[in-house]
Amino acid sequence: MSPKPVSIYNVPNALTTARFALAIAVMALIPMGNHIAALIIFSIAVSTDWMDGYWARKYGQVTKLGRIFDPFVDKIIICGTFIALVEVAGSGVASWMATIVVARELLVTSLRAIIEGSGGDFSANQLGKWKMVLQCAAVISILLSLINPSVAWLGWAGQIFLWSSIALTLYSGYVYVIAASKVMRDAPADL
Repeated sequence: MSPKPVSIYNVPNALTTARFALAIAVMALIPMGNHIAALIIFSIAVSTDWMDGYWARKYGQVTKLGRIFDPFVDKIIICGTFIALVEVAGSGVASWMATIVVARELLVTSLRAIIEGSGGDFSANQLGKWKMVLQCAAVISILLSLINPSVAWLGWAGQIFLWSSIALTLYSGYVYVIAASKVMRDAPADL
């Protein structure tokens, strides 16, 4: 007897959907200049990221939709926020920086789809998780510096986190490309 399929209408997918709505709100609030609300909502969205995965594993509610939707929402939160910050004077986020963030996410997602679609394993690594931490720290510190422009150290912290996150984004993308090339080189010819 096969196990009963898990419904997509469950708590983890509801949490992910809520995070998606929060991401859209952040992208709308930043260009409007409402940086305090954007900071609060961004912080809630990224700090609750672990909840949906934890709940899904603990209560056996892992779904194919959740495995796709959760990382998609993570990418929307980060990429969308970086893009929104490009047009804000004083953020320090240049269009080329947002392009690097988006390009890295698209590249790694594409490589993962190719490899896992052929039965390989291309799970996230610690470097990718640290990249996300630095990106979130950059966004939070940049928003704080926009809220408090007279506090010089916030501006410096924002720029240090920003440049560090861009460097780690590039490096982690490089590491994923090398790992993917090894997997594809060692895989059967149809990969």
